[in-house]
Amino acid sequence: MQSSSKVEQKGQASDDERERIEIELLLEGMFRLYGYDFRHYSYPSLRRRIWNRIYGERLNSVSELQAKVLHDPSSMKRLVSELVIHVTEMFRDPHMFAYFRKHVVPVLRNLPSIRIWHAGCSTGEEVYSMAILLHEEGLYERTTLYATDMSEDVLQIAGQATYPLNKMKEYTKNYILAEGKDEFSKYYSTSENAAAFHPLLHNNIVFAQHNLVTDRSFNEFHVILCRNVMIYFDAELQARVHELIYDSLCQSGFLVLGDKETITFTKYAGCYELLTSEEKLYCKKS
Repeated sequence: MQSSSKVEQKGQASDDERERIEIELLLEGMFRLYGYDFRHYSYPSLRRRIWNRIYGERLNSVSELQAKVLHDPSSMKRLVSELVIHVTEMFRDPHMFAYFRKHVVPVLRNLPSIRIWHAGCSTGEEVYSMAILLHEEGLYERTTLYATDMSEDVLQIAGQATYPLNKMKEYTKNYILAEGKDEFSKYYSTSENAAAFHPLLHNNIVFAQHNLVTDRSFNEFHVILCRNVMIYFDAELQARVHELIYDSLCQSGFLVLGDKETITFTKYAGCYELLTSEEKLYCKKS
C-alpha cells in the first residue's frame, strides 16, 4: 500500500496541472465519442479557445464543459466551431498566386487533366481565387478542385460562394497584386451587402468533409495547398499530416504551405525541392 504521505504528495498538483488534465480528458472524450481529434493541437491556443467556449456556455470549469458536450451534441458542435480556426481571404498572400501563375501554370499546361486539393479550405475564398486564376490561364475546364475541411458549417458557406460586399475592396487589391488579368468585379454580382461569385467558378469544385487528423488520402493530386493549417498543430500531428500530404501528391507535384510553415524539420525535408523561399512552394522530387 502507498503511504499517506505519498498520496498527499500526489494530490498536491498545481492549478495549471489540474487544468491540463481536465483539458486532456475533454479532448479524449471528444475523440472517443465524436471522432474529432484535437489532442495534438497547440496547447496555448487550444486552452484559450476552450475557455472562450466555457464562458459562452455560461459554465465555470473545463470539467463542466466536458460533461455538457458529452451529453449534448449541439454543445459539441459549438465547441468544434470554436476550436477550428478559420482565417482566409481571396488571393491571400497575393505574391504566392503571382508566382504560381508564372512558374507552376506552365507545368500544368502539359497535363491532360489536373487535380488540385485545398486541404483545410475554410470558407472557400482561396479555392475560388485558384478557380479564377485557372480560368484566366485557360486551365479551369480540365481541372478538378477538391476543397475539404473538417467543419460542415464552413463548407456550407464555401458552397454558397457569397461573401460580404465590404471585403471586395481588399480582395480586389489582392487580385491586382496577384497579377490578375481582368477586372475582379466581373467574377461576382452584388445584392444589398453581399457579393455572389458566378456559377462558372463552382462548376469544377468538389466540396467535401475531410479531417486531416484522422482521415486518409482519397486521391493523387498534382497540387496540394495546405496553408496556415499546421501552425496550430504540435510536432507529432504535423508529421502525420505531412505523411498524408506526401502520400497524396504525385511525383513532381507541387505543395503550397503558409508563410509560417515549413517542411525543413520533418522527415520529408529531402523529398521536396524548395522553389522559392519567399512563397513556401515546393516540388516533390521524382
